[in-house]
Amino acid sequence: MSAPVAGRPTTDSLLAHTRTSLPRYLDELAQLVAVDSGSYSAGGVNRVADWVGGRMHGLGFTVRRLSGGTLPTGQAAGDVLVARRAGALAHVDGARRILLAGHMDTVFDDGTAAARPFTMAGDHAHGPGVSDDKGGLLAGIHAIEALDALGWDQYAELVLLATPDEEIGSPVSRPVTEAVAAEADCALALECARENGDLVIARKGVADLRVTVTGRAAHAGIEPERGAHAALAAAHLVVALQALNGRFPDVSVNVGVLRSGSRPNIVPAEAELHVEIRSSSAHGLDECRGAVEDLARTPSVPGTRTVVEVTDVCPPMEDTAPGRRLAETAVRIGAALGLRVGAAATGGVGDANIIAGTGTPVLDGLGPVGGGDHGPDEWLDVSSVPGRVALLAALITEVGDTHGGPCL
Repeated sequence: MSAPVAGRPTTDSLLAHTRTSLPRYLDELAQLVAVDSGSYSAGGVNRVADWVGGRMHGLGFTVRRLSGGTLPTGQAAGDVLVARRAGALAHVDGARRILLAGHMDTVFDDGTAAARPFTMAGDHAHGPGVSDDKGGLLAGIHAIEALDALGWDQYAELVLLATPDEEIGSPVSRPVTEAVAAEADCALALECARENGDLVIARKGVADLRVTVTGRAAHAGIEPERGAHAALAAAHLVVALQALNGRFPDVSVNVGVLRSGSRPNIVPAEAELHVEIRSSSAHGLDECRGAVEDLARTPSVPGTRTVVEVTDVCPPMEDTAPGRRLAETAVRIGAALGLRVGAAATGGVGDANIIAGTGTPVLDGLGPVGGGDHGPDEWLDVSSVPGRVALLAALITEVGDTHGGPCL
């Protein structure tokens, strides 16, 4: 454990500030939740970007908006927001560039914010995106504000990245995230904590495959023997693919889509499978993908041919030594704040996966405690906000200056 650095804010001073600022946090959270910002609602996402950009500009950050362009569906994407501010230390002298990463989009359709507005019930706040990820994104802003209030700027640079499309796999923001992450020394991702308060130290990666089986059409009643039944070959392949579960450590396979045929009196000439592989390691993804390709080379129905195409790969956020050091630091800070904080692995993916794929150490789950994501009962534990924001701010002080160390 490193010795305390003179002038570094104490956990007590940070907690006192975040408690005082809680009413403003809740007021701002209500403002954000009131905006419909589903991934396919570019206008709504950009309204959130306007709000976040204004707040960051007020904190002295240089704000850049990058047009998201067009989603794979052909719809417009919201903008990517990158806000930067230099600290008092030089990167060449060993100070760190720290990336805070959150997302502005939700999974909800337009009209949800009006139908299910921000509400409070005891210690729980409710509303679309209250936890995933508006509560986390706002926690990042308030952590920066707490450090400013206490006069701490001992880092090379702080960068806040807010993406418009995380909920649909980040198809337009991924190149920006990769570029920004590659410049950072470490990253703190702002998804909310697990329901028990745990941070996220690892996330599975995903490989999406499209498997096309080609056969030969024929009249099913008169001369079916002249056909090559693509649907039958696909059905056998589904069974074989699902049987891959359990073959490789911590790897799962799911055939989520199967399509074939056009009429009941035609032997199907083509079938299509959409397959998802998840693994905690890049090696696991590659090994399982190889097994899928091996199965495709030996079709079960004569006259059929199978082609495997990789449509997307999201790298895993692997459990690494630098990530462990970040987590250990956060756990220690949490203890000083009176918080029970652990480190968990999850099968879900997020922008932290993309960051990890660049080689930059990343720790996720640094927002407040929340749950019920993507559903009508989504909630945020308001009582957790001061402590979690203080933890995030203290972690920035630990990793930012030359006396830090958890990132390296």
